[in-house]
Amino acid sequence: MNAALSLEPVPVLPSVQRLQQQVHPQRLVGAVVLVRQHGVLRHASATGLADRESSIPMRRDHLFRLASVSKPLLTTVILRLVAEGVLDLDAPVQRWLPQFRPALADGRTPPISLRQLLSHSSGLGYRFLEADADGPYAQAGVSDGMDANPLTLAENVRRIAQAPLLFEPGSQWLYSLGVDVAGAVAEAATGEALQALFARLLAAPLGLRDTAFVTTDGARLATPYVTGTPQPHRLQEGEVVAPFEGTVGIAYSLARATDASRFPSAGAGLVGSADEVMTVLEALRDVQASQLLPPALVAQMGTPQLGEQGPPEPAGWGFGLGFAVLRDAAASGTPQQVGTWRWGGAYGHSWFVDPARGLSVVALTNTLYEGMDGAFVDELRDAVYADLETVR
Repeated sequence: MNAALSLEPVPVLPSVQRLQQQVHPQRLVGAVVLVRQHGVLRHASATGLADRESSIPMRRDHLFRLASVSKPLLTTVILRLVAEGVLDLDAPVQRWLPQFRPALADGRTPPISLRQLLSHSSGLGYRFLEADADGPYAQAGVSDGMDANPLTLAENVRRIAQAPLLFEPGSQWLYSLGVDVAGAVAEAATGEALQALFARLLAAPLGLRDTAFVTTDGARLATPYVTGTPQPHRLQEGEVVAPFEGTVGIAYSLARATDASRFPSAGAGLVGSADEVMTVLEALRDVQASQLLPPALVAQMGTPQLGEQGPPEPAGWGFGLGFAVLRDAAASGTPQQVGTWRWGGAYGHSWFVDPARGLSVVALTNTLYEGMDGAFVDELRDAVYADLETVR
């Protein structure tokens, strides 16, 4: 156990505690949940099991394969390069990646900006979201950053460019490999490897010790499980699990987390702990104190880039730079304030930041997909707000 964590007082919100007691073991195998308000720790819990078969209890310092929780962290790295003048949000990324010229169906190769890559409006897609196992991304041999594909980052970006653009850049929203391509842009612009950029621009300023594209401490990794009946089953190396009906799904490689030869996926490749994810989110929420980014850039992160266009579910959300942004609380049926940020990760994670309430919540679980978009996500949100209303 991390010594600093063991010394910190551990408050517990009662509704959150009751919820966590209810969800184990049928819905979630294990979870770490953290709540901070105005920087003050209001709740910290590690419940259930990190490894069911070995009866290893979940600890707060367990490591998780972060999947798309990587996106806001790497978006922050890229925006630090924007703040330094190394990158430009609205310049064509072909300035740095001249060979990256995916074409539309009519043969045109329109310019794509860094802003479009980070806001999922570039016209790119994801292999795991294709409806057909023989779709264009599959045919090109593209990796989504969570499989066992031995490609380099440069080769994966080359293959992404071989698949046709799905729409005119900037005209629509579609979840995509845009952040992975943005990572390649950052490498090309600086001549530094993505892990080195992450270490220099995020890990060092914030004191992150456990978050990286690979871990040498595999014993601290929580074992992943897959939601099922009567209880979740242990995820196997290479097992394909579809997060959404009608999609081909992800061929998960658990070995990636400890294999330094795999390419760094900016959109899905980090390993880290709940406390370090919280550290980054809090630095963005209170950027005046952290000085991690200019406030104007954080404001752009929290501004829907395509107006009302964004994730199809839940309603009322747009997408900023690196995460979804709440536009319409009534349409979403949420107690969160307009301007709230949220996203998650396929291995079973969710998080949100409600800047108006000074509130940050991180829930890393080892159960996909209940911990990402199952009932637990909204139940936890509602429990947090119920407890905070009670003690105000």
